[in-house]
Amino acid sequence: MLVEPRSGLLAAWGNALLAGLVSPDEAALAIVGEDAVHRVDGLPGEAGPVGLTLALGRLRGLGATGFRVALPAPGHPLGLSGPPDFNARALEAEEAVVAYGVAYGLVPEVTEAGTAGDLHVEVVWRVLPVREAPPADVPSLGEAERELAEALRDATAVLSRLDVAGSGPVAEAAMDAYRARAERGRDVLAPGYPPRAVRVLEMAQRVGLLVSVAYENGHGGAVSASEIAARGEALRPVERVARRAQVAAYNAYVEGGEVRR
Repeated sequence: MLVEPRSGLLAAWGNALLAGLVSPDEAALAIVGEDAVHRVDGLPGEAGPVGLTLALGRLRGLGATGFRVALPAPGHPLGLSGPPDFNARALEAEEAVVAYGVAYGLVPEVTEAGTAGDLHVEVVWRVLPVREAPPADVPSLGEAERELAEALRDATAVLSRLDVAGSGPVAEAAMDAYRARAERGRDVLAPGYPPRAVRVLEMAQRVGLLVSVAYENGHGGAVSASEIAARGEALRPVERVARRAQVAAYNAYVEGGEVRR
């Protein structure tokens, strides 16, 4: 969760573009990030895939006034509103973007080639019809902030008792990476988002780091089946809260009209 999901980048920078805070080229560059190329396929009026700048302009012309994020997981259709075909594709990708003002959504299909040190990543965003209805289970920024504080406190207590809160080289490397990003003043979200949304997203990423470290650091002191089960029970609701908070932060523009010119 230290890396922003592609749907978050597209929604945040797409919203900044719609608000007139960045140029189309700036938005496209930020969305692509370290990937090789992003294309958008299935836009009305287009016979094949097109670039991000054209796609964002076309969606605005079709009536899009904002972009929302969905980060669904099995049993938790977070941010989705249907129909079933779109929900299924979004669940498979574990993320999606839903346009506000026009009934279309975008699901990323990622292709990777090469080695870890020389990875070539291409992304095709599939445009699909969506149902115009309230998204599932999206909290307000205030709700997300309160939930995160409680989840962080409770999970830290449980994981510390089980001796899996984070130790060893894997955990230390993850913590060092997070601190290095924070010290560099890493930009999150996009220009115009309110400080509260930035704060909620950063907190969600910290909580996500705790979950990742606990999962990736082996069983730690949780050597019995009951202790391993207890760890899983502690982590699942925390991970759910962190995803809800991410969606609340990315969707602050659409849900609260909070991106400022």
